[in-house]
Amino acid sequence: MNKLAKVTYLLNSGFAVELEDVLMVFDYYQDPAGVVPKLLEGKKEVYFFASHVHFDHFNKEIGKFADKVTKYILSYDIKRHNLPADKVISMGEYTSVALPGLQIQTFSSTDEGVCFGVTIRDCKIFHAGDFNWWHWKGDTPENIAFARNGFKKQLKFFQGKAYDLVFFPVDSRLEEFCDLGVQRFCEVVTVENLVTMHNVGGKVWAIPENPALQAIKEIWSPERPGSSREFYL
Repeated sequence: MNKLAKVTYLLNSGFAVELEDVLMVFDYYQDPAGVVPKLLEGKKEVYFFASHVHFDHFNKEIGKFADKVTKYILSYDIKRHNLPADKVISMGEYTSVALPGLQIQTFSSTDEGVCFGVTIRDCKIFHAGDFNWWHWKGDTPENIAFARNGFKKQLKFFQGKAYDLVFFPVDSRLEEFCDLGVQRFCEVVTVENLVTMHNVGGKVWAIPENPALQAIKEIWSPERPGSSREFYL
């Protein structure tokens, strides 16, 4: 039986995912709509994930929720924080952790830190962090080649994988190259539902006519902090 997951957009790559009595918060940076304190009420399990130390993915402010948080799962590069040590799990690249009812697997990024593959309540969720094909228009040929090769190298680790819900960057600052990464990822990975993120420029994504994207059940590109969407996983 499909499970209902409610996804709420916080900002940038920050999202809250509600699944039954569990709340997962990914890459909390800011919460201008003030939704997280409300979502914490009544949840039996609460997990905060931070994919890397960049200021727009990790904010020490999440420590103020510590009394309601079950665990903070942090990338290995987040060294300085004010979080209670007994609630912190630090994860390196290509490692896994099993908690009651929750399994977490990490992958390397093409920027800093890690990406998270999470299995909970038989649902498979992937948050890419800053894993992407970062093709910057006008960059040097050497840097463009480095970004391309780095992305393709990491993509090999995802061959044959399948996720019910994927969060992946589609950053409009990359202009016509904004969806190189997400297109290639969805060609390699079976993606049931896709949520785009890290759209700093705020432009609406025109979904290309790629069969891999057309096969996805639902694609959501949130624009307004606090907006929500329900997915059946």
